Amino acid sequence: MAVNTAILSPRIAERKLFSATAIAFPLIVLIGYFKSYYFSAFFDVPAVANKLVHAHGIVMSVWVLYFVAQTALIRTRNVKLHMTMGMFGVALAIVVIVVGMATAYDAQLVRGAAPPGVDPHGFFVLPASDMLLFAIFFSGAIYYRKRPTEHKSLMFLTAIAFVPAALFRIPVVAPENALVWAFGTPAIFAVAALAWHTWKTGKLNRVFASGVSLLLIAVPLRPVVMESQAWLSFVGWLAP
Repeated sequence: MAVNTAILSPRIAERKLFSATAIAFPLIVLIGYFKSYYFSAFFDVPAVANKLVHAHGIVMSVWVLYFVAQTALIRTRNVKLHMTMGMFGVALAIVVIVVGMATAYDAQLVRGAAPPGVDPHGFFVLPASDMLLFAIFFSGAIYYRKRPTEHKSLMFLTAIAFVPAALFRIPVVAPENALVWAFGTPAIFAVAALAWHTWKTGKLNRVFASGVSLLLIAVPLRPVVMESQAWLSFVGWLAP
């Protein structure tokens, strides 16, 4: 029987993109948190601040493994199990957001943790915006769960939204350029992925493009909000 390559090629392109993400995402997280969390016992690094940070690390690790498992299920055509696991994913995503925000609140607003010379209240916008983007992308992925391309694209962006935190801990640039490296690199990768997907499928997916656009807007917006009086006043009101 003849194979319709016009249909098969876009599917193969999508499969390659999301399979590559399922490999790169956990690797970046592992490298980023190799010394400071996963193998901290073997290095001379500060101890984990408290149990909340441990809980955050465990929850995020479970999310990364869940992301890889879901991608593998689709890759092996276990669609039914993938959909069943999706319900667990909704609950897990809620836990990710709640624990993530609680950890950020404790770190920046209670303990005053931030890079040297950076206002912790201003820095709070970074984890908060990461969680906001994740919530938007994941909610969209659930909404488009019956439209594979849109669903996969938005799940791809949930991974991209969490990459900056890991990249920030990989010291390949000078400290003053760390934010550009951490947030700019995933944004460039997202644009490249969208361009590659468009080229391979022969059309621009509007949902994918909208998600990437939101990611791009957030990059320059973060430092602006970080230093704005409105944000600092709001966070000052939130702080204990």
